[in-house]
Amino acid sequence: MPTTTVSSRYQITLPAEVRKALGIKPGDRLEVTVAGGQILLRLKRPPVRELVERLQTEKAAALAEIAEATGNDAAAYTRRLRGGGSDAV
Repeated sequence: MPTTTVSSRYQITLPAEVRKALGIKPGDRLEVTVAGGQILLRLKRPPVRELVERLQTEKAAALAEIAEATGNDAAAYTRRLRGGGSDAV
């Protein structure tokens, strides 16, 4: 089981194997709780709505390009690519 040390500033470093296993990246937030004498760290991911809004802001040009290519209907575009009718996906 990996361990870490509390620094003089009460900071810890998450062991690499833990970061990799959970996909933790710089800037990720961890929720800290105490239960039964234990410290619990839980990766706190932003809500999907926030991720979509961020994507729309950061990738507006790419999304506009996709919307134009698909006629703003990705499902219909996929059906056309697959050569299916209106019900095929």
